[in-house]
Amino acid sequence: MAFMITLSVLLIAGAVVGVTALRRAHRPGRSPGLSDLDAEAEANQWLVRLGGGLVPPGVRVWAGADAETARSLTCAVECHRSARERLATARTAEEYGEATRLAREGLRHLREARTALGIEEEPPTPGSRPRAARRPAGAAAPCRADVPAGAAAP
Repeated sequence: MAFMITLSVLLIAGAVVGVTALRRAHRPGRSPGLSDLDAEAEANQWLVRLGGGLVPPGVRVWAGADAETARSLTCAVECHRSARERLATARTAEEYGEATRLAREGLRHLREARTALGIEEEPPTPGSRPRAARRPAGAAAPCRADVPAGAAAP
């Protein structure tokens, strides 16, 4: 009799552990490609790159910016601020992905500003589009730092 009770308890415990493991493996909303730590490391990499690009090579270079270039620089700074805030509160791969998206958008705005100012362009970023597919200098896209992914820009 004691053997049957022990066997029943072990079978029930095994079933609970199995169901729990399956649910954790198939959580809705989890990205299968990146773990949370990988996503955090990637977001940090892009944010550091954006922050380094915002350090001006010379204050006089930034001071000579026209209105469109100033707008691109402002959008890059706003993307950096928003990405930093999201990275500080992120806990899932999707939240880290949003911080990564904002940092990459900031780099795009920074690249447009640098091109308009005649500053040599930084080396291409991983996954960036070829130069022919980019927007011409001075044609800055609207700043979308505070718009979530998938939402329409104002």
